[in-house]
Amino acid sequence: MTHFIKKAFKGILEYKIISILALVAIAGGGYFAYAFFGGTSTEIRYAIAELQKGTLIVSVGGTGQVTTSNQVYIKAKASGDITAVNFKKGDEIKAGEIIAKIDDKDAQKAIRDAETNLETAQLNLEKLLEPADELSLLQSEHSFAQAQESKQSAEDSLAKSYEDGFNTVSNAFLNLPTVMTGLNDIFYSTTLTKIQQNIDWYADQVASFEGGAKAMTYKYELNSSYQIAKAGYDQNFNDYKATSRNSDKETIENIISETYGTTKLISDTVKKANNYVDYVYDLMKKNNVAVPSTVLTYQSNLQSYTGTTNSYLISLLSAKTSIENNKSNIINAERSIEEKTQSLANLKAGADALEIRSQKIAVAEKENALQDAQENLLDYYIRAPFDGIIAEIDVKKGDTVFSGAAVATIIAKQQLAEITLNEVDIAKIKLGQKATLTFDAVEGLSISGQVTEIDTIGAVSQGVVNYTVKIAFDTQDDRIKPGMSVSASIVTNIDQDVLVTPNAAVKSSGNNGYYIEILQGNFSDQEIASSNGVASLTLPTNQTVEIGLSNDTMTEILSGANEGDLVVTRTISPSTASTQQSQQNILQSLTGQRSTGGGAVRSISPGTTGR
Repeated sequence: MTHFIKKAFKGILEYKIISILALVAIAGGGYFAYAFFGGTSTEIRYAIAELQKGTLIVSVGGTGQVTTSNQVYIKAKASGDITAVNFKKGDEIKAGEIIAKIDDKDAQKAIRDAETNLETAQLNLEKLLEPADELSLLQSEHSFAQAQESKQSAEDSLAKSYEDGFNTVSNAFLNLPTVMTGLNDIFYSTTLTKIQQNIDWYADQVASFEGGAKAMTYKYELNSSYQIAKAGYDQNFNDYKATSRNSDKETIENIISETYGTTKLISDTVKKANNYVDYVYDLMKKNNVAVPSTVLTYQSNLQSYTGTTNSYLISLLSAKTSIENNKSNIINAERSIEEKTQSLANLKAGADALEIRSQKIAVAEKENALQDAQENLLDYYIRAPFDGIIAEIDVKKGDTVFSGAAVATIIAKQQLAEITLNEVDIAKIKLGQKATLTFDAVEGLSISGQVTEIDTIGAVSQGVVNYTVKIAFDTQDDRIKPGMSVSASIVTNIDQDVLVTPNAAVKSSGNNGYYIEILQGNFSDQEIASSNGVASLTLPTNQTVEIGLSNDTMTEILSGANEGDLVVTRTISPSTASTQQSQQNILQSLTGQRSTGGGAVRSISPGTTGR
């Protein structure tokens, strides 16, 4: 039963809807027939506006974020312990106020030292400008005499060094022949076997023993060393015989150096001889082979030769060193004499212009050093660079900081809006232009500002070039925080008391020309403001005009029209208007409902217009 009722109700509802649609179709068809065959409504309706004077504002809009005009991370310029912290996070601070202080004992000492050095340099300059006194002249003459005496002493010592060196060479050749003869007897005579040289005998005695091969190595090394030493000795001995103590200094110096070299060769040979004989002796004893007493004698002689050669090496080296030192002393004495001579002459002549200038430069350097030390002291007092708010304090009393370490963060109280504009809009922006700022976070708040900074180089993102513009707030509001979203409308141009018309009324006539349609007639304000427009049997006339500035809604008319003229912003065809009105009336009568349709016309009254 219930299902049947629902089905019946649905059928009645569908029938009613179909009936209504049929009636609408019949009524519409009848109206069009009436309008086509005998209707009398041929009026055209126009949406119009009155030309009025007002202020035309052209602006560019953009979005961005709130920032501060300045945010600085304050860093230490010196290293040391923090002795005082005068502010905490959130405090306001003035430019120049001391945030924190670093222990400045070292900087204070540097200032005192610089002051002392400056005073010393100034005294030296004063002394330089004064004429030389008798004491200074006497001291300079005494220094000159001492330099001459030093040279003479060095020359005397050098002569004695040559004499002593030649004597050392002579003494060496009294004993070196004995050493060379002894080495020959020990190794190149046949005293041990009568049939072979001793140097071979030593090796043969141990050749069959373990380690005997090493004796052969000692033998070859000794033989080679002896031959070199003997050749050097023979040449040296011949050179010595051709030299006397009356020879020139260079010859004596050469014979000393040559004898020293020869003695080194002989000493090295004696050392190898000792190694050879001692090794053979030890190997024979180890293998229970009787060692001839002659070998023991030879060992004793070799020890004696070692002492002899080492003694002459020391004496000859001392003679060489003494000669070199005394020659250097003579050179130094000659330089000192030259220096003392010039100093005495300068003292007698008084300070020259160059010396005075040099000392003045020294004074200036010390003054600069003092100034640097004083400026360095300022680095131990960490000050605020501008008025602002302490955003962060990174140190406390007793902390140790190093140069470059963060101490505090200061932000300026002056807030800015950083907005982004494209390359078309940025060309219209100039420094000092006024702007209106609104904020998503604070509804209803509007703050004025002005452009303070414009990017000269844009940033490219996905092929689009954007530029950042900074706008300074004219007033500060505590509700606005850095990082908040902000919308800005920058006024790029403004014309006051000019004739303006809605953009829809201005039409292009080609060749960069423009015209408007002026409608003649007397209409009430309600008719002008009506969304249905006004009816007129008279067609509007085209009027060529010259336009000026324009924004999103209004255009400035420079010439060609007058205040009070009615301009057409839209033409409403008669058939469309009548059809819409008839259909609306029919639906109202059939459904008993009131239409809520109809457009709202934005009214722009005389005065300020803009985005």
